[in-house]
Amino acid sequence: MKQFYLTHKRNAWFWAFLGLMAVLLFAFPLMSRDAGMSGDEAFNIEQAKHVLRFYQTLGKDTVAISQYGRDGNIREYGQMPDNLSALVAAAFRAEDILAVRHLLNALFGWLGVLFAALLAYRVSGRWFAAAATALLLFFSPRYLGHSFNNLKDIPFAAMMMMGVYYIVRFVQAFPKPPLRVCAMLAVSIGLATGTRVGGFLLIAYFGLFGLAWFASRHFSFFREKEKAAPGKSGKKTQSRPHAQRQTGRLLVRLLAYGAAISAAGYALAVLIWPYALVSPLKNVLTAFQNMSHFQISIRQNFEGAMQWSSALPWYYTPKFILISVPVAVAVGAVAYLFAGGLKRGKRLTTFIVYFSFIFPVFWIVYSNANVYGGWRHSLFAYPPMAVAAGLGFCALMTNARHKLLKAACAALPLLMLIPSIAFTLRNHPYEYVYFNGFAGGIKGAFGRYEMDYYYHSSREAAEWVRADVAKNGAPDSARKVRVATWHIPSVSYPLRHDTATFSVGFCRWNERGYSDWDYAVFTVTGMSPELLKSRRAFPPKNTAYRVTVDGVPICIVLKREDRSDYYGHLAMQQGKTDEALAHLRKALAYDEHNEQALDDLINLYSRTGMTDAALELAQQWVKFNPGNATALNHLATLYFDRGDLSSALLTANAITKLNPGDISGLWIAANVYARENNPNAALRNLNRILQVRGNFKPAYQLMAQIYSNAGNHQQAQRIIDAMNSIR
Repeated sequence: MKQFYLTHKRNAWFWAFLGLMAVLLFAFPLMSRDAGMSGDEAFNIEQAKHVLRFYQTLGKDTVAISQYGRDGNIREYGQMPDNLSALVAAAFRAEDILAVRHLLNALFGWLGVLFAALLAYRVSGRWFAAAATALLLFFSPRYLGHSFNNLKDIPFAAMMMMGVYYIVRFVQAFPKPPLRVCAMLAVSIGLATGTRVGGFLLIAYFGLFGLAWFASRHFSFFREKEKAAPGKSGKKTQSRPHAQRQTGRLLVRLLAYGAAISAAGYALAVLIWPYALVSPLKNVLTAFQNMSHFQISIRQNFEGAMQWSSALPWYYTPKFILISVPVAVAVGAVAYLFAGGLKRGKRLTTFIVYFSFIFPVFWIVYSNANVYGGWRHSLFAYPPMAVAAGLGFCALMTNARHKLLKAACAALPLLMLIPSIAFTLRNHPYEYVYFNGFAGGIKGAFGRYEMDYYYHSSREAAEWVRADVAKNGAPDSARKVRVATWHIPSVSYPLRHDTATFSVGFCRWNERGYSDWDYAVFTVTGMSPELLKSRRAFPPKNTAYRVTVDGVPICIVLKREDRSDYYGHLAMQQGKTDEALAHLRKALAYDEHNEQALDDLINLYSRTGMTDAALELAQQWVKFNPGNATALNHLATLYFDRGDLSSALLTANAITKLNPGDISGLWIAANVYARENNPNAALRNLNRILQVRGNFKPAYQLMAQIYSNAGNHQQAQRIIDAMNSIR
C-alpha cells in the first residue's frame, strides 16, 4: 500500500479520481433519500422478513421457500440486498425500512462505479480513465436513478462488475494470482448469484476469459511482439516436449483455480439463498430455468404502440439502450476500438470489456427473452460499457500530440455529459426516465415509450394529496379520504402515518369511474399511447396535480369534482336505466372524454335501441383515443348490427392489430365473413380464436353452423362433440 501511494502521489488524475469517488460516496446515499418506493419493493420487503425467519428458526419456518407471492416465484430470487436491508433494519430497529433499503442500494450503486473505474485503470494504467469512467457512469441517469431504489438490478450490476474486475486481476496475475484476488472473485460470484441466479454467468465469464488468456499465451494475435536484446538473437526456444508439458501444467493449474474459486462462490450463494440451501442442485437448476423463460407477459408502450413483453421486436433492448444512455458513453465506447483497443497487448482486456456488455444484450436478442420495463433486466451489462467509454476518451487524450488538444480531449467527456448532467439537476429524483437526443429527449419519447414504469413518482403524488387535504380539508369529514391507485404500496407507504385520515384502494386506470374515491394517483404507464398524445383528452379535466419531468407528466393526481360517472354506473348495475342515463349524460357534460361514462352510456343506448346515439358516441371515443380496444369493439359491433359490414371488418382488424391476444376483433371478423358467405375466411378467424382461447364455445357453434350449411354434417357434429367435452 505504501509503495502504491508513493508511485501515484504525484499523479493529479489519481487525486482527482479519489476526490470524485469521495464526493460520490456522499452523493449516492444523499440523493437516494428523495426516492419513492419502486414497483417491486413491497414484495421483496415481505420476502426478506420470511428469509430472516427462515434463518432465525434454522429452517423450520419455510414460508421463504414456499410457492407464494404475486408471481409465485419470489423464492427463486436470492435477493441478497433485500435480505441484508431487512437484517440491518431489524438490528437498528429502523422504522423507515425504505430509508435503509435505499441507503444500502445507493452504496451498491457506488460500488458499481468504483469497480468500473478500477477496471478502466487496470486496463489502461491511467487514472484519467478511472476518473472518466466514474463520471460517465454516475451521470448516466438510468443507472443513477435505479441506484436509489432498485435492489434487484443495481446490486446485481455492481457484483457482476466486481466479478469482471477480479477476473481481469486474476488473469493479469496468473499463474500466481494473490489469495485476496481469488477470494474476492469467489465473493463476487457468491453475492451476484445470491442476488439473482444469473450471477452464475460470472462462472461462465471466468471460464471463457481464462481460456482466452490461455490462448493469448499461444497465439500471436493477442501477444505483444517480443524484442530481442541488442546483439542477441532472442530467447532460447524450449524443446517441443518440454513446452507441451509446461502448457499442460499451466492449463491444469488454470482449471484447478477455476474449479476451486467457482465452487467457493457457489457455496456462498447457496448459504445466503434459502431456496438453494434446501436443495443446492435441483432448486438452483429450477430457478435458472424459470428465470431464463419468464412466464409473465406485460403490455408495454414501445414505439407508440402497446405490445406484450413476450412479443416485443428483437431490437427492443438494444434500441432502448441506444435511446436512453448518454451519447457520451456511446461515443466513447465506439472510440476505444479505433483509438487503441485493438492494439497488440490490449486485445485480451478489450475482448473482456466488450464481451461483458455486448454478450448479455446479444443473448436477450438471440433467445427472444421476455423483458420489460426498459432495459433494467440488462442493467448489469452497462458498467462495462461505461468502462469502454472511459477507455475511449483516455485513448483519445493519450494519442493527442499537442497540449491544447490533450486538454480538449480531457474535457470532452464532461462537455458531452452536459445534457445528462442538466437533466439530473432539473429532474431529480426521476433520473431513470431519461431519454437522449436520439429519442428527441423526454418530450419526444412521451407517448412512444414507457416513462415511470417503476412508480417512483407515487411518493410525490401521495405527499401532495396529504398536503392538499391538510390545506383544504377532507371532502367528507364523516369518513376517511379515499385514495385510488393501481399500485397501492407506493402510494400507501408515504401515507403510513396517516391511516386515520386516508384509506388507499386499488383502481385500474380504465375503470376509475366505476369506484368511489376522492383522489386518484396514476403513473403514466400502461396507458394508451394515443390517449397520452391527445392534448384534448389527456390529462383529464379533473387533474389537480402533475409530477413532471422536463414539463412532461409522468404521474397525475385526479381530484373528484363530479361523481356522476360513479352514480351512473351504480344505477346501471341496479337496473335503473333512466337514473343511469341522467347521471352518465351529466358526467359527459362535465368531461366529454370520460371513457368510463362513454362505455356505460354506449351500452345503455345499445340496449334501449338508441343505436344512432350509441354509434355517434363510439365514433367520438375512437376519434380521441383510437388505441382503446373497448371503444373499437363498440364501434365494430354497432357497424355490424347496422349492416355496415365493410366498416365492421375494418374496425375488427384494427382491434386484432392493436392486440393479437384480444379475440373480440377476430370474432366480429368471423361473423362478418360468415354473413358475407365467405366460409374459408370465417373459419380462419375462428381457428385463430380457438388457438388463443380454446374454451370459447360460440366459436365452436359458428364453426359447426358453417360446416352444416355447407352440407358437411359429420364435421359439424365432431365440432359440437368437441365443444361439449369442454368443462
